[in-house]
Amino acid sequence: MNVTNRHGTPVDPVPFLVVALSGILLSYVFLPSYLVYLGAPLTAALAATTVVAAGTVAGAFHRYCWTVRPAVRGEVPAALRFQRLVYGTAVIGALLVLLALPLLL
Repeated sequence: MNVTNRHGTPVDPVPFLVVALSGILLSYVFLPSYLVYLGAPLTAALAATTVVAAGTVAGAFHRYCWTVRPAVRGEVPAALRFQRLVYGTAVIGALLVLLALPLLL
């Protein structure tokens, strides 16, 4: 897969794919059931979920492919990478718990 940024420089597509596919997965897992629970018809819930998933893919492409500048990126220190990993894991874990709460009630 040959992905380039807006300047024509090749970029790594893996971060884009991870974020885009995770966004699609989470959208289709949680959003339709919430919208149906709130009274929306199934077709409208699936249409809204598709719009949200497409927005996630577009945002991920803009952030991780279109505007990235590989020449500017340097090596991030290991301590900072670990700190970001811990914070990201905590935020995603809390988000999943919050999304699952209405399913338990």
